[in-house]
Amino acid sequence: MNQTIYPIGIQNFESLRKDGYLYIDKTALIYQLVTTGRYYFLSRPRRFGKSLLLSTLEAYFQGKKELFEGLAMEKLEKDWKEYPILHFDLNISQYDSPDSLYKILNDILSRYEDEYGTRPSEVTLPLRFAGIIDRAYRKTGQRAVILIDEYDKPLLQNLHDEEMQNRLRNMLKPFYGVLKTMDRAIRFALLTGVTKFGKVSVFSDLNNLTDISMDHRYISICGMTEKELLTNFKEGINELAEANGDTEEATIAKLKARYDGYHFEENTVGIYNPFSVLNTLSRLRYKDYWFETGTPTFLVDLLKMHNYRLPDMTKERVSADVINSVDSLSTNPIPVIYQSGYLTIKGYDERFKKYLLGFPNKEVEEGFLNFLLPLYCSAGDRSAFMVDEFVKDVEAGHVEQFMNRLTAFFADNSYQVAGEAELYFQNALYLIFKIMGFHTQVEIPTSDGRMDVLIQTSDYIYIIECKLDGSAEEALQQIEVKNYAAPFAMDKRTVVKLGINFSSKTRGVESWKQR
Repeated sequence: MNQTIYPIGIQNFESLRKDGYLYIDKTALIYQLVTTGRYYFLSRPRRFGKSLLLSTLEAYFQGKKELFEGLAMEKLEKDWKEYPILHFDLNISQYDSPDSLYKILNDILSRYEDEYGTRPSEVTLPLRFAGIIDRAYRKTGQRAVILIDEYDKPLLQNLHDEEMQNRLRNMLKPFYGVLKTMDRAIRFALLTGVTKFGKVSVFSDLNNLTDISMDHRYISICGMTEKELLTNFKEGINELAEANGDTEEATIAKLKARYDGYHFEENTVGIYNPFSVLNTLSRLRYKDYWFETGTPTFLVDLLKMHNYRLPDMTKERVSADVINSVDSLSTNPIPVIYQSGYLTIKGYDERFKKYLLGFPNKEVEEGFLNFLLPLYCSAGDRSAFMVDEFVKDVEAGHVEQFMNRLTAFFADNSYQVAGEAELYFQNALYLIFKIMGFHTQVEIPTSDGRMDVLIQTSDYIYIIECKLDGSAEEALQQIEVKNYAAPFAMDKRTVVKLGINFSSKTRGVESWKQR
């Protein structure tokens, strides 16, 4: 039996090493980081190992050589000096007011003041922070190391509240600005988070901060490459294969399809989600482990708030500036969705310097779409059942049953979705069809217009045209007049032409017709 102890949820480097957990050696990259610069920022999705990275840095700057035995750092580092370390973890609170942020920062600063002292004149958070850094330097003779985990947690929790955002920014901006004013007393600083806020930013005065989020040298500093997977988990992969009746090759392919695919810069290796891989190897079952640990309700709120067309999500072509910073005032929800890990870089247009975004893997695509479905088109507990039945009907060519279920689905909606009706139907249909797992395309350009929906199975091709407050016959006529079926004239599969008319008044299917 595999004796590997998987470090699921372990964020402390010292306990990980002392308790015998497996550790993927990132210390060569860490050594490069600490010896070639001083001020850094790193954005990565949740559960990607940011906290463990900071804990590893903390152990290194504490001079705990014994913890690095057998790792690359053991041979690279010669001096092993001990530095004063100020570690801020903002992931431990609910930030529903500026006071809640003040309490967290005050508590952390108070602990360091117990160690390094304070002055009566230091009455603000930035003054206290600067004073601690100065006294830590003078007391130890070594410059301070600043580690800030989840710097953006207060801002992320309040994306929907512009006023609260501004109040929190006004607190954080001068606090983080201390990193620049106290440069003489700082040896190293790293701030991590999910997002990077731009424009009216908490970093606008901190121009000495190097962002390594899209730096090819540090792409794998968090997460897991395929080489690391195959090198460190060969035994676990074999055990997973045996438990699921697969070959080693098939198991690797499943892991890749389900958990690989994150790209944080163009033309770089894919990164596996470490949390999902570790859980899969430990439990010997493929599940959506990462997605199940957090429900991205704030992302859904953003999509709805900006009346976003869901089919566009995997067609986005954006510049580096767009995906590299978040602005709460923006009309574009894509940057925060990308930085949160629900989209990733799928391609790069060198000529126009544009990134093509898409879902990184099956876990994220299936999890995200299934999460969205009841929020965009709530039909209670029937949603999952109806999707299963949809699949069977579509595969069998049972159009009447398929459409009866679709009609019932919309009729059973328990609430009216805010926003324009046409967008509502587009998004709802997109989710339903995508979750079916068929090859589904929307708004496909043709020589004479755009096809609304195209669904392809092994036996059938469904060409669907939708109208709002029109008629099903009108929709069918458009399919015929514009000859949408022409590209499939030589296809052996059965072509089904389907016209659907939606009512903006009832927000349901008013009529449908097939040919």
